[in-house]
Amino acid sequence: MTTTTSRLLNLLSLLQARRDWPGTVLAERLGVSHRTVRRDVDRLREMGYSIGATMGPDGGYRLDAGSELPPLLFDDDQVVALTVALQAATATGAGIGEAALRALTTVRQVLPSRLRHRLDAVEFHSVPRPGDGPVSAVAPDLLLALSAAVRASEVLRFDYAGGSEEAPPRRVEPHHLVTSQGRWYLVAWDLDRDDWRIFRADRIAPRAPTGPRFVPREIPGGDARDFVSARFKGSATADAWPCSGTVVLDLPVDAVLPFAGDGSVEADGADRTRYTAGSWSWVALAASLNRFDTDIEVVGPPELAAAFARLAARNTATATRG
Repeated sequence: MTTTTSRLLNLLSLLQARRDWPGTVLAERLGVSHRTVRRDVDRLREMGYSIGATMGPDGGYRLDAGSELPPLLFDDDQVVALTVALQAATATGAGIGEAALRALTTVRQVLPSRLRHRLDAVEFHSVPRPGDGPVSAVAPDLLLALSAAVRASEVLRFDYAGGSEEAPPRRVEPHHLVTSQGRWYLVAWDLDRDDWRIFRADRIAPRAPTGPRFVPREIPGGDARDFVSARFKGSATADAWPCSGTVVLDLPVDAVLPFAGDGSVEADGADRTRYTAGSWSWVALAASLNRFDTDIEVVGPPELAAAFARLAARNTATATRG
């Protein structure tokens, strides 16, 4: 015989696992009568859970959204996923670091020791990649406002920090919110510039009210994340560097891999490495390859070899002026 409390927890777990449950199936899973299921459902309703009844010959129950947040029940994997997400929340720039820490503390207080040990094994810190700027926190209310405009497909007006103080408000059709390297970005169709634009969310100050509804457009490439990544690489189309070349470095593979970034690495003998990488310009690519501080043989294309020549001339001129 199970206690009423454990039976209620089992019932709640089942209701959270799927949308609709026939009453007879619930009774079978719990090993009780249909009448006991009805009484337990009433008890859960008194605790704040919104449980609706489904009609028909196999009438049953459905866990619906309520007006207040009742106690929640998670399985072991869900608890681990939740706590890892809370630990990583400070790296998202969503301005919820303090709330995430309080939520994590609340969860850990009620964890059984076996789960606490599992979580301790995955404790981590988020470290920005080299060259990333500091995380720019965005107020949760602002993210909610931008998300609401995106979901409702309503024209958004806002002041944008960094522009001219006399500039009129921007008018855009907001399509997507994207987070990248600790910053939040709004991908939108700029009505005044008749083109796609990417705005840093922490620089947006929305104006009320929102504008009329609009028909969403197809974003170039079809994926918002790829679109943002491509623009950051200086590409107007595909998520790829506009300038890409291959060289052979006079270094073993193990010495190249830690600094390869998003380039591809292949051994070219015992102490040489074939390396393919990209950048927003040929000269920038040539300059970045010099970080390996070794002899470099250009495989191609010719534009990369010409870029090394231009870079050498500039460096010679700089050294002469010095």
